[in-house]
Amino acid sequence: MKYSYSVLLLACTAIFSSCGPENPAAQSSVKKLLDPANMDTTVRPGENFFYYANGAWLKTNPIPKSETSWGSFYELDQNTREQLRTLLDEASKLKNVEKGSAAQMVRDLYRSGMDSSKIAQEGIKPIQQYLDAIDQVQSTEALMKLNAEMYTKGMGTLYTFYVFADDKNVSKNIAQFYQGGLGMPDRDYYFNTDERTTKIREAYKKYLVNIFKLSGQEESVAEKSAQDVFALETKLAESQMTLVEQRDPYKVYNKYDRASLQKLTPNFDWNLIFDAMKIGKEDSCLVGMPKYFAAISRQIKETPLDVWKNYFRFHLVSDMAAYLSPEFDQAQFEFYGKTIRGQEEPKPRWYRVLGMVNNLTGELLGQMYVDKYFKPEAKKRMLELVDNLQETYAERIQRLDWMSDATKQKALAKLNTFLKKIGYPDKWKDYSQLEISDESYVQNIINASAFEYDRIINKLGKPIDKTEWMMSPPTVNAYYNPAYNEIVFPAGILQYPFFDFNADDALNYGGIGAVIGHEMTHGFDDQGRQFDADGNLNDWWMPEDAERFNKLAQKVVAQYNAYKVLDSISVNGSLTLGENLADLGGLAIAYEAFMKTEQAKNGEKIDGFTPEQRFFLSWAQIWRANIRPEEQVSRIMTDPHSPNVWRCNGPLSNLDAFYQAFDVKEGDAMYRPDSARIQVW
Repeated sequence: MKYSYSVLLLACTAIFSSCGPENPAAQSSVKKLLDPANMDTTVRPGENFFYYANGAWLKTNPIPKSETSWGSFYELDQNTREQLRTLLDEASKLKNVEKGSAAQMVRDLYRSGMDSSKIAQEGIKPIQQYLDAIDQVQSTEALMKLNAEMYTKGMGTLYTFYVFADDKNVSKNIAQFYQGGLGMPDRDYYFNTDERTTKIREAYKKYLVNIFKLSGQEESVAEKSAQDVFALETKLAESQMTLVEQRDPYKVYNKYDRASLQKLTPNFDWNLIFDAMKIGKEDSCLVGMPKYFAAISRQIKETPLDVWKNYFRFHLVSDMAAYLSPEFDQAQFEFYGKTIRGQEEPKPRWYRVLGMVNNLTGELLGQMYVDKYFKPEAKKRMLELVDNLQETYAERIQRLDWMSDATKQKALAKLNTFLKKIGYPDKWKDYSQLEISDESYVQNIINASAFEYDRIINKLGKPIDKTEWMMSPPTVNAYYNPAYNEIVFPAGILQYPFFDFNADDALNYGGIGAVIGHEMTHGFDDQGRQFDADGNLNDWWMPEDAERFNKLAQKVVAQYNAYKVLDSISVNGSLTLGENLADLGGLAIAYEAFMKTEQAKNGEKIDGFTPEQRFFLSWAQIWRANIRPEEQVSRIMTDPHSPNVWRCNGPLSNLDAFYQAFDVKEGDAMYRPDSARIQVW
C-alpha cells in the first residue's frame, strides 16, 4: 500500500504555544493569523461557517491566472518557493564550488532548467535517441524490453513500478507493480458520458494529434496514430481498478512468484522485463491489479507493433514535453493545465524548474533550506504538541462506547508506537553518485531519475530503513505511512500561516493542531486501521468492532455523498472516506487537547471572540480557498479529499462544541440532530 499523504497541500503540523493576549507581540501576530476583516458576518455561522469565517477574503482574493486554486495552503507554498528561489539564486552566483557538493548540484540543475534559449534551440533533440530506439525495434517483445530499460532512466510507461515494504511482512522490501499507462488522469475519463468529460475526451484526442505532429508525423499520419493510441488506452482503461476499489488494501495485495506471474500474462516475458529493470534476482513481486496486467498481455498479442510503437512515442514525448522547447511545453499546458484544470497561463518558469530541483534533489536543497529557515526550537515545540495530541487521542480511544476492551488495547498499542518525524531527516541521502552539470536540463532529469531508480532497487534484499523520508524538508505537506506506522511533518509546513510562536493556543490548536490530529487519525481510517502496530496488513480487530466501525464509516460516506458541488456533481463519499474520517477525528482530538490549555480554562475573549470561537475560526480559515470549476470537477473525479468548504463544514456539523460556541440551532443549514452527529474517533 502506498503511504497516505495530502496532495492538496494538506498541512498537518502545529507548534505548541501558550501565549496570553497581553503580550504585544501576540497581538500583532494574532491579527495576521485571524483577521476579522476576512470574515463575512452577514452570513450566520450556523448557515455556512466556511463563508462566515472567510467570505470577505474569498471576495478580495481572486485566483491568479497561473493557478487553479488559491488559499492558505497556496500562500504558504508560494512563500516557501520564494525562500527556495533565494537559495538557488545565491547558489547560482557562487564561483569555484566543489563538484559534487550540494551547492554545485542544485545550482547546475536550476541553471540548466532556466536556460530557456538553449532549450528552445534544441527542440526534441534531447530525447531523439530514445525515439529512434523505439523506431528501430522489430518485435513487441523487444519493445516491452526497451520500455523496461527506460524505466531505469525515469521514462518508462504502461505500468507503475516501485520498491517498498511488503504489506504483510514489512521487515522486507519487495518489487511492486501497479496499473498506469493512461494519458488522462483516471480511467473514468475514458467512459463517463457527462458533457464536461466528453469535451475533455475530445480535447485529449486533439492533443494526441498535436504531439504526433510536433514529433514529426504528417497530419494525416498523426490523426491515424492518435486514433489507434486512444483506442489502445481505452482497452487498457477498461481493465483498471477504480480509485474507490483501490482503497481496499487487500484487493491491491496480490503476491506472485515469477512462474505464476508468467501464467497470468503469457504474452509478457517477465524474465526479460525483470532483467531489463535490474531486478533479475527477484523471484516474487506484488501486483496491485492483476486484471490490468492480464489486459496488457492480451493487447501484446492483439495490437499491431506499429500501434504499440506510437503508444510509447506519444507517452515519451508527452511526459517530457515540459522540459523541451516551448511548442512542446505549451501543448502539454493547453491540455493538462488549461483544459483539465482551467489554468489560464503557465506558472513562471522559475517556479516550475524549482519544483523539479526539489523533486529530484530534495534533500540537497533541504539541507540548505533548514540551515537558513528552520528554527531548531521548532522541532522541540512541535514534538510537544504531537505528544499532547497523542495523549488526548489515547484518552478518547479509552472512552469509545462502540469498541471492546480487547480491540482498544491493540489500538492504543498502535497509537503509542507512532514513529514521529519532524522537520528533516536525521540521516541525509547520499547523492555522491549523481552527475549534474549545467549542460542539459533533460539529461540532468534523466541522470537524477536513474540515480533515484538505482537507489530504490538497491533496497531489495535489505532490511527496511525507517529513517528514510518520502518527502523533502521544504515540501509544504505531510503524510502518514502505514508500513512504518509513522507521521511525518516536513519543515516546509512548520511556518505561518499554520502556526505562529506568538499566537494564542486557540489559533494554533484550531489550525495546525487539528491537522496533526488528522494525520494521526489516518492510522485508524478505513485503510490505515487494517495495518497493525508493526505496520503489517493484519486483521487485529474483534469482528464485532470492525462491523461497528464500518457502520459508522458508512454514515460518513452518506453525509458527504449528500454535498452538492457543481450542478449535479456531488462529493464522492466513498473515495473521500479516509480523508473525511481524518478531518473529523483531527478536529475533535485538537479541540479536546485545546480545552486543557490555560486559555481555554480562563475563557478570556480576544477581538470579541471566546477561546472556543477562535479555535473554530482558525479551523475554518486554514481551509479558505477559491477554486476554478474545471479544477473542482477534476478533483471530484480523482482526489481523495473533499472540497474545502465541506472539509471545513462537514466535521463541524458533527461536533457538539461547535453548536455551543456559535449557538447553532435547529433550522440552521448546518444543524444535524444529536442522533445524526457522527463521532468515530
